[in-house]
Amino acid sequence: MRTWCEWTIRLLGRIGMLMLLSGIGATTVQAASLDAALLPKIQAATFEVVQAKPVNDPLTYEKPLPLDLLPYQERTDKYYSIGTAFAIGHGRYVTAGHVLMVGMNSLWGPPELRDGAGHVYPIAKIEKFSLRQDFVVFTLAQQPAGDAALEIDRTPALNQVVYAVGNALGTGVVIRDGLYTSDTPEEQDGAWKWMRFSAAASPGNSGGPLLDQDGKVIGVVLMKSANENLNYALPIRDVQDAPDGKAVIDTRTGYQIDLFDTVQNDEFKTQFALPESLGDFYRDYQTRFDANEDKQQKALLDRESANLFPNGAGSARLLHEQTTFSGFPSLIVRGSDGQWGRTDTQSRYFELDSKGYVRVGGAGHNGLVHIRRPDGLDAAKFYGDAKTRMDLLARAGLFQRSVGSEKIKITSLGKPTLEATHVDRWQRPWRIAVWPLPYANTLVATYTLPTPNGCVMLVRFVPPAGLHDTRLDFDELSSFVYLTYEGTLAQWKDFLGNPALQPAAFRNIHIDYGYGQRFSYASQRVAFSYPSSLQSIGPDNLLWLGLRFFTDGKAPTWDVGDVEVWKDTASDDHDRVNVQRFIAPPDGLDDDMTSRWKKLSERQYPYNAVASSQDDLMKIVTVIAPTAADKQPPTVLYSALYGTAGTQSQDFMKGKLDLLTKDLQVTEH
Repeated sequence: MRTWCEWTIRLLGRIGMLMLLSGIGATTVQAASLDAALLPKIQAATFEVVQAKPVNDPLTYEKPLPLDLLPYQERTDKYYSIGTAFAIGHGRYVTAGHVLMVGMNSLWGPPELRDGAGHVYPIAKIEKFSLRQDFVVFTLAQQPAGDAALEIDRTPALNQVVYAVGNALGTGVVIRDGLYTSDTPEEQDGAWKWMRFSAAASPGNSGGPLLDQDGKVIGVVLMKSANENLNYALPIRDVQDAPDGKAVIDTRTGYQIDLFDTVQNDEFKTQFALPESLGDFYRDYQTRFDANEDKQQKALLDRESANLFPNGAGSARLLHEQTTFSGFPSLIVRGSDGQWGRTDTQSRYFELDSKGYVRVGGAGHNGLVHIRRPDGLDAAKFYGDAKTRMDLLARAGLFQRSVGSEKIKITSLGKPTLEATHVDRWQRPWRIAVWPLPYANTLVATYTLPTPNGCVMLVRFVPPAGLHDTRLDFDELSSFVYLTYEGTLAQWKDFLGNPALQPAAFRNIHIDYGYGQRFSYASQRVAFSYPSSLQSIGPDNLLWLGLRFFTDGKAPTWDVGDVEVWKDTASDDHDRVNVQRFIAPPDGLDDDMTSRWKKLSERQYPYNAVASSQDDLMKIVTVIAPTAADKQPPTVLYSALYGTAGTQSQDFMKGKLDLLTKDLQVTEH
């Protein structure tokens, strides 16, 4: 995830305001003590920057939107007001660079100028642009009547009265007075000085003119001070002196991903020729911006490669620990101690009908979701239709739209506007889908991995221009998702019948069962089977495959480390069979791993085939070693467990364990 440059942070802040406030058609001017004779000229030369509200809404709501709760002007205006611009003569106009960039890949219309009479003027050509100085000079496709322009003062004096003119909070153009207090060097390397002034400025003021007492432009209003009542403007002389016919991008950027704390700091430095149409400008900028993100991610991952899971000493514990079943996905991340581990993700539970449910949590900037497919929902439709899956999330009440004082539940996002596939490092097939939320100028991006009982998802809400960044992140993060494959035997039947849903690891796994007869599991590592006389076999059996990361020789792999079958899902005290893989820990890992391996290899309790009771569950466990071609001690062992509720005799339990181990073979060494 990019650590966004300042203009983008400001941009996102304004987007947040725009979700609550829309522009107002009538432009009003409130002068402080400025000469009243100057007001008509200022009014004629100052414009709102607006974007058209979406005409079509693909969303479905639980009830009609109560738009009557909105103020009259907000609900009747066809435009969102996003900033301010002003005329400097010769058909040229100026606004803040970050105001223009709101329109990049926007779900709203392109930025346009609106005058006090409500007339709207499309942008024709971009003539000058600086990302770092945060300004743009452009022309219009049609000139406003009168072609008014503000005069310019290149050498303003400190401590004079100044006037900030702008579209404050989307309520029309206002004028507020203050003092030009000081100059301060820009943050990166002091290449120019910002003007600081005390006249009030609000979201929507960005791009408006800062005037002296004679009504002349001395600066472009750009941003507020973070912790004091002083605001910032770029001197207008810097706009004039910038090179014609160039878009100049020269700013510090940072890239970070939700796997570790390291940030890749760099410079985003490039330029391209102008003038260009607005669409061509956006295309050329986005292409360079996305390429810079690609470069930074590669540099960060290359820099961390020696210690990027599964590499490095910090990965050893996770690669050798006992397999853990998890009903909810987690991310593998590196802690401040340099050790890789799973995120401890809290989740919220939302019940659906027919045993379905949605669980939602988060890790870093990412939503994590587990959907359990309702039994009444056709498997082919669930796995094959992204809208069906997203509608289940919507039914859980996860999407709401605020209208006035009410929050209205969104019941469907409709069909996605983008669908694709991504195969992660472990050859797991993720389904990519993107939905627009036009009212918020936001996208919902999801990566979905099919599982036997439903699916898991990575989810983000992103501005349209940030989709490439999110996909770049998700392409990498998907390889760090830890999950257990679980489902009833009835669900597994649907999953196993569709190879397109399955990771590459399943090519070496063969699961077969006949209700009331026999269950069998075979892979390149272990094979076992048992009859229904050991444990009844039916569609409600719950099969868990503990897929995890471990080393296979010296190479890391993602494969099954634990197989467990529950008789049913009625309670926590499940009758069960379990076959689990253990690997000899390397020197230097925790004592508990060494101790467990010693108990396994020496068949000590609880691995000694002696039944014991824990919390009303009887268990009996033994150890199976691979057939050794030499006399070297094995580096891989398997445990075989049978458990049942209540109290049973040793003979009964041993008879069950013998049925489980009768055909159990370890085929790896």
